[in-house]
Amino acid sequence: MKHPINLKRRTLAAALALAAAAPALSFAQADKPIRIGYTMSRTGPYAPGAQVSQEPNYLLWAEQVNAAGGLSVKGQKRKVELVAYDDRSEIETAVRTYEKLMGSDKVDLILPPWGSAMNFAVAPLANRYGYPFLAPTALSRKLIDMQLPYFFSLLQQPDKMMGALADMLAANGVKTAAVVYMDDLFGIENMASLRIALKDKGIQIVESKSYPLGVKDLSPVLKSIKTLNPDAFIGITYPPDTILASTQAREIEFNPKFFYASVGTAFPLYKQRIAADAEGVLGMGSWNPKVSPGAKAYFDAHVAQMKKEPDRWASGHAWAGLQILQQAVEKVGLDRKALREHIAGNEFDTILGKIRFQRGENTSIPGTVGQWQNGEFEVVWPPARATAKLVTAKPAWK
Repeated sequence: MKHPINLKRRTLAAALALAAAAPALSFAQADKPIRIGYTMSRTGPYAPGAQVSQEPNYLLWAEQVNAAGGLSVKGQKRKVELVAYDDRSEIETAVRTYEKLMGSDKVDLILPPWGSAMNFAVAPLANRYGYPFLAPTALSRKLIDMQLPYFFSLLQQPDKMMGALADMLAANGVKTAAVVYMDDLFGIENMASLRIALKDKGIQIVESKSYPLGVKDLSPVLKSIKTLNPDAFIGITYPPDTILASTQAREIEFNPKFFYASVGTAFPLYKQRIAADAEGVLGMGSWNPKVSPGAKAYFDAHVAQMKKEPDRWASGHAWAGLQILQQAVEKVGLDRKALREHIAGNEFDTILGKIRFQRGENTSIPGTVGQWQNGEFEVVWPPARATAKLVTAKPAWK
C-alpha cells in the first residue's frame, strides 16, 4: 500500500508543476492566432458587390484588430488570421469550401460570403457545424423563416425595404410604377414584397419584367416602359445592372419623376460612372458618415487604409456585424455555442446605432431609402431616420 504522506507529497508536487506550467500554456495560447475562415467572390458576377460591400471590411477590421494587439478573448489579446478563398461566384464552390473550413480545418470562427443566394446555401451548413453566422448581405425572408439558431441577418429584409419604398412613393403622389428585377432569390423575393407593398398603397404596376444574371442589354424593356410613362421606375438590380439600367435610361431619355435601383446605387462607383446624372437617383441605403461619430471614424479609416470609400448600404452592416462579433468574443470567448447565445440575447453598440436580434433578424433598423444629393448618398426615408430631405423630382439626365 502506498504511504499516505508520500501520496500527498506527489499530489502537491504535481499541482505545483501544473501551476508553474500554466503561465507558459497561457502564453502559448496567446501566441496562437484566431483563425477566421470565409469565401468571397473575387471573380465572377458577384465580385463587383463583394469587393465593395464585404471583403474590404473584413480586411480593414483584421488590420485594425491586429494593430491594437489582437482580438480580446475574455481579456487576453490574440492576433487574427483570415483564411480566405475565392468562391468565383459559384454556390457549389462556396459550400464545398465552407465545409472544409469548418469540418476539416476547424477554424475558430467564420464570416459569411456575399449575397442572398450564397448565404441561403451556406447558412444551413454553418448552423449544422454550430458557427455563429452574422450575414451583412443576405436579403431573404425565406432564410430568416428557416429559423436557423446560428444565423443572424443584419440587413433590412425585403418586406421592410420594399415597404419603405412604397410608403415614400405613396406619400409623394405616385400612382404608377414599372419594375425590372433580377431572376434569382434576391430579385424574386424583393419583387414579391414590392407587389404587396405597392398594392397596399394603391400604386399600379404597369409593367414588370425579369432578367437573367449577367444581362448585357436592358434597352428593349426600358424603351417599352418609357412608352407607358410611369411615375416611378424601380430596378431590383445588382451593381452591374444598376449601372446598365441607369446609362441606358439616360441614352433613351427615360426620366421618370422617381428613378430607383437597388444594389450598387449607394456604391462610390455609381457616382463615378454616372457622374452628375446620379443626382436625385434613389436606391437601397441606410447610412452615411453623418449618422454617428463612429460611422464617420469608420468611413475615414476605410478611405485612409483601403484607398476607397465604403458603400452607403451593406458596408455599414458588414462593419456592424464585425463589431457585434468582436464584442461577443470579448465577453464570452470563442466557445461558439456561448457566442450564439450572447448574440441572440443582447443588444450591441454599432456604427449604425444599437442593434438587437429577434429570431435571427435585426429588428432595430427600419426599412430605408437613400438618394444621391450633392455628391453624398443621403438617407431620405423614413423621415425619422433621414440625413437629408427627399428631393421629390429627379432632375433630367444631362
